[in-house]
Amino acid sequence: MKKLLLALPVIALLFVIAIAAFTDRDHEQTNLATLKEKFSKKLVSSVDHSQFDVLKKEFTSPQAVTGACISCHNKRHLEVMRSNHWNWEREEFIEGRGIVYIGKKNVLNNFCIGVRGNEESCAKCHIGFASSTDSLSTTDPRNIDCLICHDNTETYAKADAKGGAPKASLDLNRIAQNVGRPKRGNCGVCHFFGGGGNNVKHGDLEESMFDPSRETDIHMGTDASNLVCVDCHTTEKHVISGKLYSLSSMNHNRSTCEQCHTTTPHDENILNEHTLKVACQTCHIPTYAKVNSTKTHWDWSTAGKLEDGAPYSEEDSLGNHTYLSIKGSFTWDRNLKPE
Repeated sequence: MKKLLLALPVIALLFVIAIAAFTDRDHEQTNLATLKEKFSKKLVSSVDHSQFDVLKKEFTSPQAVTGACISCHNKRHLEVMRSNHWNWEREEFIEGRGIVYIGKKNVLNNFCIGVRGNEESCAKCHIGFASSTDSLSTTDPRNIDCLICHDNTETYAKADAKGGAPKASLDLNRIAQNVGRPKRGNCGVCHFFGGGGNNVKHGDLEESMFDPSRETDIHMGTDASNLVCVDCHTTEKHVISGKLYSLSSMNHNRSTCEQCHTTTPHDENILNEHTLKVACQTCHIPTYAKVNSTKTHWDWSTAGKLEDGAPYSEEDSLGNHTYLSIKGSFTWDRNLKPE
């Protein structure tokens, strides 16, 4: 017993050394000065598209614009047509079923339900001019909508319930001659209004992000780093890192905090060890829907009510719909803590 008692301190010391050896990670602290310098230099296009003859002709259709784009950017349409943005699906592995293809085109949820039956409206946020159905062509590269992502005039807009077609009043010639790297507005016009309205779906992607303050978003704040979406959601061959559906067994093309901040951003290693199990957002994004309310509940079962034989709507004090005859009842909230 005496020998065992004498050995206990030695065993404890060896245990501590072993823990340190297996958990200690080389400290590579985030160099904020370098990051700020990198992202303060905004990219400027080296090409003036207004000088190209192919873009000076009169465009009578959006497909004609796309034809002009791919006449120079050849093969790029093949990249787009292999992308998740175009196909509205991605490859996944499901235990017992093997490889399946799932995405916006066939998924059902208990919030927005699904695309089927409302393709003409949902296609407003498709990167094409034909909705993602069997009856409309999604194999013709001229139906790719280059301008929805690359318009730099901030005037391009899709028409309502027209299968992804742009508004008829647009100056396609001016827009086609002013294209470039996507701005936050290019992404936001779809992603900020997912689910049919501002901040309906995501809770942290909404119209205040067009011109956010530092308090709203430390990265995209116009009085802070003033980043745009594609600074973090990097793209190669039209494949964009990151995805909406948070759980994916096969998605390894992720957009992460570690891309810039490394896996060891803190001086104290005990804090760095948290990231082995705890997401950065758990501590650093404690609340969401900071500016505008987000939809927290959607009850389709109450849809169909009429007033004097006609559909009607009800709103809360902030102007958010709390009832729509065609969609049912909703609840909204703001400055929420994740559950």
